[in-house]
Amino acid sequence: MNKDKRRQILERLRAENPHPKTELNYSNPFELLVAVTLSAQATDVSVNKATDKLFPVANTPAAIVALGVDGLKQYIKTIGLYNNKAVNVVALSQILLEKYQGEVPEDREALESLPGVGRKTANVVLNTAFGWPTIAVDTHIFRVSNRTKFAVGKDVVEVEHKLLKVVPAEFKVDVHHWLILHGRYTCIARKPRCGSCIIEDLCEFKDKIYPEE
Repeated sequence: MNKDKRRQILERLRAENPHPKTELNYSNPFELLVAVTLSAQATDVSVNKATDKLFPVANTPAAIVALGVDGLKQYIKTIGLYNNKAVNVVALSQILLEKYQGEVPEDREALESLPGVGRKTANVVLNTAFGWPTIAVDTHIFRVSNRTKFAVGKDVVEVEHKLLKVVPAEFKVDVHHWLILHGRYTCIARKPRCGSCIIEDLCEFKDKIYPEE
């Protein structure tokens, strides 16, 4: 795919959704960090259902530590892998209190050192909470990037590096949101909705699927 096609794709996605946002509910960087940590191998909908009850009770590192692992589990037990996630969220909250005055650090290395926080989660927090031009690659973005040939790569890190290379600066802050939403609602895994796709004519996927088929 050439740069002109990529720009057209990005311009169309921007025109359709000029101010994209995460579908996770949050009101501060700590809430976002917790929500993204809980979202691993879980849907945003399931995380929101849990955090809508959790955050009014505990939405600071101190409050999470006070709640404790067992207390936290009661709020997130409907989310997959909740036992490990509860341990990680309480542990990272303790570290934030001890090392960062209870604040979420605007620093990749510091974020990735926290329990349960990997590169993808750090990218989401840096991008969504602090406005960094980072691109977090999840399964949706990996699929869309490879399927459309927008940014081909054999793993998420390779796709991330390719996206950072080929996406013009003006689109970098928002491209993560556009691609994840496109993958979640249009370019879905088993049966992409090619007939209702706004970039269908620019996409280089050879096996497009249309409703009449």
